[in-house]
Amino acid sequence: MSRFRTIILRSLLALAIPLAALAARDATAAESAAPSTAIHFTFDRPIDSSMAPFFLAAKDGKFGAERLNVSFNIAPGSPEALARVAKGDSELALVDINELIRFRDKEDAAPIKAVFVLFNRAPYAIVARRSRGINLLPDLDGKTVGVADGDLTMRLWPAITQQNNINTSRVKFHKISAAVREPILSAGQVDAVAGFSYLSAVNLRDRGVPGGDLVVLRFADYGCEAYGFAVVANPAFAAAKPDAVKGFVRALIAGINATAKEPARAAEEAASRIDDGDRDLELERLRIVLTDNILTDEVRRNGLGGIDPARLERSFDQIAKDFKFRKRPSAGDIFDDQFLPPVESRLVN
Repeated sequence: MSRFRTIILRSLLALAIPLAALAARDATAAESAAPSTAIHFTFDRPIDSSMAPFFLAAKDGKFGAERLNVSFNIAPGSPEALARVAKGDSELALVDINELIRFRDKEDAAPIKAVFVLFNRAPYAIVARRSRGINLLPDLDGKTVGVADGDLTMRLWPAITQQNNINTSRVKFHKISAAVREPILSAGQVDAVAGFSYLSAVNLRDRGVPGGDLVVLRFADYGCEAYGFAVVANPAFAAAKPDAVKGFVRALIAGINATAKEPARAAEEAASRIDDGDRDLELERLRIVLTDNILTDEVRRNGLGGIDPARLERSFDQIAKDFKFRKRPSAGDIFDDQFLPPVESRLVN
């Protein structure tokens, strides 16, 4: 009888092993087949190579590896991109963090926060002609600057001029449309234009203005504390699917590292998404963005994506020179670091 029970137990054990293996295999297959999370991602402006890290992350399968199905769309400015995120039409968006700060001060504004800073330094700048006697910011005294409607650069102008003791009454502003920003400077109708450093200067050289005749007066070089473009998240989505947001951030970090390692491939990918995109032009633009805005000394010390809370709060003081806060925010009202991976995973390699 004892021998019979032993035979039965051995038979059951032999049957249990393949069943367990089958169950494990089925569980793995089910996990692999788990539905991906859809993310509608909005850029707040037309595509250029500064967005290459997102496109390389998509091309290299980094979003897919995080089980994310990411689609891209474009909004005509940060306010519209923020409105889409607030309504839930977009789960995530890339916006100017300084516009987010102003947006959050509105009554009943959705509690949208940034979860990753792409531009460690804002790209605000004045692009001028040396042949007009301009080499430094104080040289704008008595000069005419072309400014497009809604130009974000000019929102920080009061703080920068105050910090650098510039007599603003002696600087003339000529209102223009964004479409003629570069043509009007190349034609010599103004002495300088306000804009983003990596856009206007490259566009002007492409129009035939000698590079030696151009000077880019970056606000960051004159004491501007502002961060630049940042990824923001719909608060309900971030609360319901924090792992999706974390996965997106990890994929974006991989995209930034790939872009830094292979800028030519990154520029090619960005140019392929632009009507009549010029790969060489976008590569020139991308190299400037990587050096001036993304891979800064602060980022090399502290890692991609994060902020220095004290610096962010100092930027609030600078914004306040042009904007009256209903209630001055704290750094934690604007930036949420819970979706960032550990610092060692964010260091530039």
